[in-house]
This record gives sequence, C-alpha cells and structure tokens, in this order.
Amino acid sequence: MTHPRPLPGLDESFWMDTTEAPDHPRLASDTDADVVVIGGGIAGLSTAWELSRTGRSVVVLEADRIASGVTGYTTAKVSALQSLVYDRLRRTRGADATRLYAASQQDAVDRVADIVEELRIACDLERVSAYSYAAVPASRPLIEAEARAAAEAGLDAAYVSETELPFAVAGAVRAEGQAQFHPRKYLLALAEDLVARGGRIFERSRVTGLTEGTPCRVTSESGRTVTARDVVVATHYPVFDRAMLFARLSPRRELVVAAPIDADRAPKGMYITEDEGKRSVRSTPLDEDRRLLIVTGESFTPGTGDPAEGFRRLDDWMHQRFAVGPTAYRWAAQDNDPSDTVPLIGPFHIGARHTYVATGFGGWGMTGGVLAGRLLTSLISEGTPALPWAELYDPRRLGSAVREAGSLLGAQAEVAKHFVGDRLGVSHLDSVSEVPPGTGAVVRVKGRRCAVYREQDGTVRAVSARCTHLGCLVAFNEAETAWECPCHGSRFAVDGTVLQGPAVRPLEVLDPGDER
Repeated sequence: MTHPRPLPGLDESFWMDTTEAPDHPRLASDTDADVVVIGGGIAGLSTAWELSRTGRSVVVLEADRIASGVTGYTTAKVSALQSLVYDRLRRTRGADATRLYAASQQDAVDRVADIVEELRIACDLERVSAYSYAAVPASRPLIEAEARAAAEAGLDAAYVSETELPFAVAGAVRAEGQAQFHPRKYLLALAEDLVARGGRIFERSRVTGLTEGTPCRVTSESGRTVTARDVVVATHYPVFDRAMLFARLSPRRELVVAAPIDADRAPKGMYITEDEGKRSVRSTPLDEDRRLLIVTGESFTPGTGDPAEGFRRLDDWMHQRFAVGPTAYRWAAQDNDPSDTVPLIGPFHIGARHTYVATGFGGWGMTGGVLAGRLLTSLISEGTPALPWAELYDPRRLGSAVREAGSLLGAQAEVAKHFVGDRLGVSHLDSVSEVPPGTGAVVRVKGRRCAVYREQDGTVRAVSARCTHLGCLVAFNEAETAWECPCHGSRFAVDGTVLQGPAVRPLEVLDPGDER
C-alpha cells in the first residue's frame, strides 16, 4: 500500500507564529457604547479605530482572539490591482463605477501607509508593484483588456511583457504604488491605539443575538449585552441572516505554503494569475539574508475536494519554480465572493437605520477592510459628507438583482445540491468502528447522520453532522482537522465548537451509540 507523503511545513500561518497578542477580557457584564463592532479582524478593527477618532465610545466584540481569524491567515496583499476585476467591472457596471472602485481601493492602500507612518507601526510595510499575469498565451487577451481597463479607471497601470519572476509569462498588468505588510503587527498596533483612545475590546465573546432599535442591543453567548446607538457586523461572513446576504456570498477556501528564499532571489513585487489553478506569489522579510516566499492557490469550497492533495500540488509548484528551501509553513485562507463582484459595505438591509455590515471582499480583505472602516465611519458620523463611492458598495444597491441573477442562482443551486444531495448520498463509512485514528467521517448511526472523529489514542468524538446555520451536512477536512459546511462555509472543531461563521452555535455533541 502506498502512503501519501506527509504534508509540508508547520500547520500555522507565519503571521500567527511570529506575533504574540495581549489578552483582552471577556464581556463579563452588561455595558453600553455609542457603537458596537462585531468582529475583530481588519474590517472590525479598522472601523472601530476610525470611529474612535471621531470621539465616539466604541466596543469591539470578538468570538475568539482579535486578528486571529481570517485576517490572521491572509496573504496580506494591500493592492488595488485585484486579478482581473477592472475589465469585468467595466463591462457590468460601466466606466464611472469602475473609476470609483479603483479610487476607493487605492485610497485604502494609501490609508494603510498613512496610518503606519502616523502610529509608527513596525509591520514590515513595503510599497511595491502588483502584477496580474497570464501564465499561458491563451490568457494574454484577458491581461491586455485588464491593463486597458485598470489604466482607464485611474490606476498607475500598464501592460508589460516581462517580469522579475524566474519563469516566462505570456504578459502582465503592472500597477505601481501598492503595498504588502505583516497584518498582525499592523492590527495589534491599531488595537493598542484604539484602547489608548478609550475603545474597549472583549475577546472570546461570541455574539448570538442582535435586536435593532433605538438603541440597538447585542447579546453574547454568555447572555451579557451591549447597548449602542449603532452596530457594525464585521464578521467576514455575516452571522445574522435577516438581510439574506448569505444568498449573495459564495465561500471559498485557498491553500498557502511558504518557504525561505535568499533575499536576492525573492520577487520584489506581488503576483497573481488565474491560470494553473490560480497562483498568488509574494515575499516578506524573514531575517537579514532571507525572505519568506508565500504562495497561494488551489481554491475549493469548504467541505469539498481534497485539501491535502491541494497542499502537495501547491508545494510542488513552488519548489519547481523558485529556489526555495524546505517548506516552513502551510495554512489556509477563507474568502467570500460577492455575486456581483463588489463588496457589500453599508446599511445592513433596506430597513436598517443603525445597523451596518462589511462583507464580500472576494479575497482582497486588506484593502476592503480598511475601506470599510473609512466608509462606515462616514455613514455613522452625522454631518460627515458621504464618500463618493458609498453608493457603489451599498448592500441595498439597485440593479443588483439583475446583475446578480446568473451567479446568484448558480450559487444557490450549489447550496441546494449539498442540502438535498448530501442527505440522499450514502455515508462514507457504515459504522463508527471503521473510522481510522486521526480521521473523521460522516456515519449513519441509528438513522441519524453523525460526524465522527477518532483521536490517535482511539478516543471517539461524535457530533451532529447538521450545520447549526441552515442545516446542511458538514464534511471532514483532514488536512486541517475540521468539519466544514459546503453551503455557507461554517467550520467547526472536532468537538463541535465553532471555528468560523456564519454559524454561531456549536454542533450538538452526540453519543455515537445514541438511538434518537
């Protein structure tokens, strides 16, 4: 029997491994504030920080630790050039909307640089060029069209035929004035300044309830509440479904591998291609003579595919094309793609008066999160002129139903396939005894779907296979030892605790012999 080779590198992100964060308390008593921000990633912390500068009292509620969720596992490109977005926007939204998108994204890039300078944050910020390239000649027309669209939208962008990559490309768009940084170092410094301004951060305080009104009330899983005039939901995937935003978002997971490379051989810019299963490349400082090359790709819907094999393909690609050392890290990042390309930032729903949302960054959360902070602060601050791109990002935007129809129906058809089809399909295994150590499987136990994981010592952990969000069946991700929902991307630990929303309640713990 041939055994697959072990997965490469430490199972952790470089950003998480190289930073330590101070503890913030749990929400232990009822409190109030002008604004409560739900979510402690880049969107939530950027919004809270921007609001604190207006003199408002702000509370941040984070389900786990700040800057440790999606933001702790990004590749941290701060770029207004985002693969092939501009030609698509020009065709679907028109030239004016495309210019507004470019201006808002570049504004976010420059805002990061300004904040780093203002707060003197040591976060390895580097201003570099960004490239979208064609790996094969058939993709060259797409790159040429993107170069024209990006330049017409106002970016400092141009088509080039050569890059600094150690392999040939069929063409590329180059945009000047972009950036890359260490996201955790940046956000932990932002959080420190937020607290110094009077902001309060509560960790391990998962929000489970939201009552809209005047004022609004947010309830944590402990039963403690925060009363505030305004609420911002910045949980990456909204944890409340009243706006039906889940129907307009498609969760996507991407794998990341990283290895040391001599500094003089590392690419100075940031690169991405939609070819070869999608590949994204950048580097970050490692030590005096080396940098860490970071390669991303192998996209898949949570709960589907074979992530372990994806890690191996990505690792092989990196070693075949770059003179790197042994793989040092591997991790995965999760993103939500909006059905009409543009993120959803603004009032939560049509009837919202004091609730706001930031979601659907489509893999570009560094600029999207910073942009959200600026935009939501302008909306919440009475008397402050709205930013010119507010309507572009408004979740209530008119015309989206028409523009989104095809992709929205396709996304919901995929959800329906899992919701119905996974129930009709047979279990991977017929009994709990067949689950090998170190693996998990959905097993039918006395007529009920049971998500079973067996520890290396033989201990069995069994939880309901029914996602607590909307009831789809979870699947096991062996590479990351987690249960994942293929419908909306919720992720759970083997004991059922929530790792990633939109679910807010854990999977029910079961007795594998339970006959209910």
